[in-house]
Amino acid sequence: MWQAWLLSQWGVALWLNLALVLLGLLSPQKALTRAGVIHAGILGLLVWGGLGGRGYGVVAAYFLIGTAVTKLGLRRKQDQGIAEKRGGARGPENVWGSALTGAICAVGYTLFPHPLWWLGYSASFAAKLADTVSSEVGKAYGRKTFLITTWQAVPAGTEGAISLEGSLAGVTAAAGLSALAWGIGGEWVAANLLWLGICWLAGILATLAESWIGVVLQPRIAWLTNEVVNGIQTSLAALLAVGLGSLMGIGR
Repeated sequence: MWQAWLLSQWGVALWLNLALVLLGLLSPQKALTRAGVIHAGILGLLVWGGLGGRGYGVVAAYFLIGTAVTKLGLRRKQDQGIAEKRGGARGPENVWGSALTGAICAVGYTLFPHPLWWLGYSASFAAKLADTVSSEVGKAYGRKTFLITTWQAVPAGTEGAISLEGSLAGVTAAAGLSALAWGIGGEWVAANLLWLGICWLAGILATLAESWIGVVLQPRIAWLTNEVVNGIQTSLAALLAVGLGSLMGIGR
């Protein structure tokens, strides 16, 4: 019986992520802190256990692209004091701020299988990647940066600020991740172009809301850390996607 369990989806999730955690702890990688490696392993267990390899593919794409863009223009960002802390290495707070919503969707799919869980999961990561890419590209290459609420010119790295260069990069990143999730989501998803549009739109709207929260609410509410705001953003993306998907009859 235990042999069969080891070959089941949750069994594969367990041994695969144990191996990756050990590899991460023993390797000289700088993308995650040691604690971040362990928490990423827990996340990977939940994602693969709930959604299988397709879920892993989406979160892996988010992680690889998100890590790469933090290195863009790094010297400039360091000189201006706006580079990511720890050289961009992600700790537990970053892992769960970005991916708690996705983990909930993965587990939700296990408990109550429905295609809308996959849509919510994908939209949450499309939103987070759009946020990461737009922020990092804007800080590295943005020529003019504005507050989303007043369009007042502000220095790069200001909370809630946007730039043309960063915004275009973020929109493209959300489209790319949405397309990946659409392509690997299975025959039914791949045959539905509306799914792709909803995932992308929910990601973009949630990213705009995140910028607004960063300007209007975050300075006034002490517990609204960047990680909490990230959690709100990804949750909003998932809820928007599921709501729009339900209205459009996706999954019926």
